[in-house]
Amino acid sequence: MQAASPASPPPDSPAPSGASRPQFSKPTTEPQARSGEVASPRQVAGEIDIDGIRAEGLTGRQLRMARRVANKHGLNPTSDFDAVRLLRQRGIDPFQRTNMLELVQAEAGPKPDPAAQSRPAAAAAAAKPETKVQLPQTIKIEKQQLPSTETASPAERRAAEILQIQRELAARRRKKMMLLMVRLMAFIVLPTVLAGYYFYAVATPMYSTKSEFLILKAENSGGAMGSLFSGTQFATNQDAIAVQSYLTSKDAMLRLDRDEGFKAHFSQEFIDPIQRLEPEPTNEEAYSLYKRHIEIGYDPTEGVVKMEVMAANPQTAEDFSRALIGYAEERVDNLSFRKRSNAVTDAEQGLLDAENGRREAQEILVRMQQDGNVIDPEGRIAALRSQINTYELQLQEKQLQLQALLDNNRPNRAKVDGTEGDIRRLETLLTRLNREMTTATTGEDSLAEIAVQIKLAEADLATRDLMLQTALERLEQARRDADSQARYLTTSVEPVASEDPSYPRKFENTILAFLIFGGIYLMISLTASILREQVST
Repeated sequence: MQAASPASPPPDSPAPSGASRPQFSKPTTEPQARSGEVASPRQVAGEIDIDGIRAEGLTGRQLRMARRVANKHGLNPTSDFDAVRLLRQRGIDPFQRTNMLELVQAEAGPKPDPAAQSRPAAAAAAAKPETKVQLPQTIKIEKQQLPSTETASPAERRAAEILQIQRELAARRRKKMMLLMVRLMAFIVLPTVLAGYYFYAVATPMYSTKSEFLILKAENSGGAMGSLFSGTQFATNQDAIAVQSYLTSKDAMLRLDRDEGFKAHFSQEFIDPIQRLEPEPTNEEAYSLYKRHIEIGYDPTEGVVKMEVMAANPQTAEDFSRALIGYAEERVDNLSFRKRSNAVTDAEQGLLDAENGRREAQEILVRMQQDGNVIDPEGRIAALRSQINTYELQLQEKQLQLQALLDNNRPNRAKVDGTEGDIRRLETLLTRLNREMTTATTGEDSLAEIAVQIKLAEADLATRDLMLQTALERLEQARRDADSQARYLTTSVEPVASEDPSYPRKFENTILAFLIFGGIYLMISLTASILREQVST
């Protein structure tokens, strides 16, 4: 039977694509093995070596490197595993660093002649071998065809190794899981249990009293824009915000403490330590507790101020709520009181000044009439003018009668003397009236001057009357504006003492504590992971 050559491929190892065709040695005189006959020991040993190389778990890069080293040394392997086997038979370690460097230098150098690459394997084998000794060299041991003493095949050993790796990974996972559970217990579960214990067993029940009130503005029908916004929340928006700020201020807390004993109530011994005040608390500590137990919210869409007061006693909570509503009413009344009082006061002072001015003008007019002994100077002047005109007409008539008497040849002397006497008397009277008329129209004390002063006094009096009327109208308008600017607090929901405690909400607060601790732990874990990654890189 003919033995297979060292370059012959094993029957179960197909040659890879692109590899050179295997070269077979010349047949010997031995007859070729027929079907059904046992393979030669050399062939069986080669197959066993290839199976062992497969069990080593070499990477694809190592196998490709071994194939290229085998080609460099003139070997013709049928597969990558056969290349490793042939190199080891020659005592060459295909994974030695020196061989890899030589291979890289050979690849970087000039390409070999294709004709030389196509030489037959027999000529390459007949070439002079290299004198360089490959260390470390392997000792060639003749393998005997005996049954294997190993109880497990390479596949079973590989499966056992994989199982061992999986067990190590599982143990590592269990360890990490245990550490994670410990951290969760320490940072989330334990604080949540403590919080739940406080809410269920330690926290003092608090009774809540809720109330709602609105701030309204007086109806004003004087203007269209005033009536447009008077019934809406826009008219009292600032007032509601001001009242809300006042009720949540330290001033309201101090007033509530003076009137209802806020500090004394929360300093009682039966209240839990977290919600209890010290026997002599400071205003800042009491105010911090006040803000937690007095909640006031304003809804701008509806204009409703909602208030919730919490206390350890339901009746105390109701008393606190009613006291705060009373403070809010006083604050609402005082919001526009200054503006309203100032406007009304100014209007009243203006009316008083107008009345005084009118009284002074009347006194001046009366005094002028009394000093001149003439009530109506213009009437006096008119009467003098009328008398002068009348007497001048009579004088003209008497002069005509005298002329008619004198035209007679023998006039009646008695009639002539009588007519002349009448003329003299009329002339004397006219002279006196004209003198009076002249005195009345000229000089500082004339009737004309007195009439002018009286006219001015009357005009001043009319002006004062007009100013008095304007002051009266202004006062009425100020009073109407003051009424329209008035604010009223209307309680829509009266405070009523509750029968059952509203706080603490045990389940909700416990869940909230769990979420808070979980979020804190998650944030810290992410931060630590990011910092660890940054440091490691």
